[in-house]
Amino acid sequence: MLMEEAVKSKEEFGRGKMKVVGKTRVKVDRGTPVIQVTARDADDPSSGNNARLLYSLLQGQPYFSIEPTTGVIRISSEMDRELQDEYRVIIQAKDMIGQPGGLTGTTSVFITLSDINDNKPIFKTNFYRLSVTESAPIGTSIGTILAYDNDIGKNAEMDYSLEDNSQTFEVITNNDTQEGIILLKKEVDFEHQNHYSIRANVRNRHVAEHLLKYHTEASTAFIKVQVEDADEPPVFLFPYYEFAIPEGNPHGSFVGLVSAIDPDHRNSPISYSITRSKMFSIDDNGTIIATDPLDREVSAWHNLSITATEKYNIHKSVEVPVFVQVLNVNDHAPEFSQYYETYICENADAGQTIQKISAVDRDESIEAHHFYFNLSVEDTMNSSFTILDNQDNTAVILTNRTGFSLQEEPVFYVSILIADNGIPSLTSTNTLTIYVCACDETGSTQTCSNREYMLSMGFRTEVIIAVLICVMVIFGCIFLILGLKQRRKQTLFPEKGEDFRENIFRYDDEGGGEEDTEAFDIAELRTSTFMRERKSRRQVPSQIPSLYRQSLQVGPDSAIFKKFILEKLEEANMDPCAPPFDSLQTYAFEGTGSLAASLSSLGSEISNQDENFDYLNDLGPRFKRLACLFGSPMQSNS
Repeated sequence: MLMEEAVKSKEEFGRGKMKVVGKTRVKVDRGTPVIQVTARDADDPSSGNNARLLYSLLQGQPYFSIEPTTGVIRISSEMDRELQDEYRVIIQAKDMIGQPGGLTGTTSVFITLSDINDNKPIFKTNFYRLSVTESAPIGTSIGTILAYDNDIGKNAEMDYSLEDNSQTFEVITNNDTQEGIILLKKEVDFEHQNHYSIRANVRNRHVAEHLLKYHTEASTAFIKVQVEDADEPPVFLFPYYEFAIPEGNPHGSFVGLVSAIDPDHRNSPISYSITRSKMFSIDDNGTIIATDPLDREVSAWHNLSITATEKYNIHKSVEVPVFVQVLNVNDHAPEFSQYYETYICENADAGQTIQKISAVDRDESIEAHHFYFNLSVEDTMNSSFTILDNQDNTAVILTNRTGFSLQEEPVFYVSILIADNGIPSLTSTNTLTIYVCACDETGSTQTCSNREYMLSMGFRTEVIIAVLICVMVIFGCIFLILGLKQRRKQTLFPEKGEDFRENIFRYDDEGGGEEDTEAFDIAELRTSTFMRERKSRRQVPSQIPSLYRQSLQVGPDSAIFKKFILEKLEEANMDPCAPPFDSLQTYAFEGTGSLAASLSSLGSEISNQDENFDYLNDLGPRFKRLACLFGSPMQSNS
């Protein structure tokens, strides 16, 4: 771009800028045009040489030149953008064909060289040392490498590659920094290989075909990777273990052997353990044993987890799955596949099919199960029923006679032998219960022995339940009565240590009413047995001795007295809860002189021991009944 300004007769260039594509270190023909500049003169061109201009370079040699008459700027030598990417060229225009006395004008042209990809990337150093621990996971970055390119922009973008025969490492390019990042592609093992030597290459990503001659050889650097040792967990020899053992094995039977090693140089001893298993155990040598007999029908497979742990570092451990198969042993005899309820009519014909049976076997058979059905020896001799083996693991029961009686033989028990095809073959005896039924003409059952039995059992059950309920109610009432009596006993008859204020009264038939009444404090009576002093009596009328003498004639043998006592006892038997509860009253015809003596224990010491008290022995059970009803304190006072 050229700016021109004409001032009177003076020719002057303005400042101009231009961008010229330069090919770095590329040989171009000399004279290749870059730009043309033009100046104008205000003088009259027809008037001599005043308007005739001549161009020249004041600055820009030796890279550029200019044609004096046209103002075309040309390249005169090679240029390198990496050495200098901008140039300032100063051009002068002079009229009068450059003769002395002519006027001049100048302008500046700025030329910028653009980049081409004529430089290949080169490593800063040709040898790198990197390290990685053997416990590093795949994808770990272990280091970076870097190459430089004098080009700029897209021409400086590069890609790295590795020459690694082990395929253990790989490299990627960081597009922001143009660094090569070395990554772990496979796990490394210090004990297997402790170092690696690889070679890294770098190339430009974008190269034009006409510039390939500058990129024939890639830049190369050597990398040495050192593997560092780490404390690794134990390693089992196999990823999993599978063992087999027959069922029914004795305690301590050998199951299998597992083995793990420490991959480190110190070779730490290994201890073994089984996770969550009560059927197996393992020792420090890795030997697995069965602690209990195994049953294939309970569990055909056992899945174990064995843990190996370093003794020098218990935090380093590893687990391995172990599968134990329990092999089948023919230890279960065949049996009925279900419970059968078989009925037969009284009028059944001979040869009639009454039941079809089948069998099952809990054992596992190498071949398909095959069962054989037969009657026991005893039932074979019995001609009531027979069995027919269908040879397909089923059999049918047939009648072997006619005429069955519900009254005489209501139930038949038939023993059926079932054998399997195992090695050795096992046989079981199964009982088939056949109930005789009364049937109508169409063969429908109306009355069967087991149905009546079940009804009777149901009735018996209801009766038993009712009886149990009654017994529970009775016992409840008894416990309630005993509880109430205990409370009454505690209330009405306090302990001996309590102060009694009740009195026992004794009445004689003779006397003057209140004057013949003697009161005794029961507290005094409880202390000890003593003879009661007779108190002096006041004088009584003369008729009293005669009555006294009459009373002496009434003794224990008197029928009137015995009748009186029996009537009172009968009243007591009829009303066991009648009061009073806190006193006992005794009646006699007269004091110590009475032939009947006293029924109370108060006067027992002075009574006539020779008298006959047989009638009181006859009354003993009734007194015992009264004592049971009124409690033990009543017995002590009777």
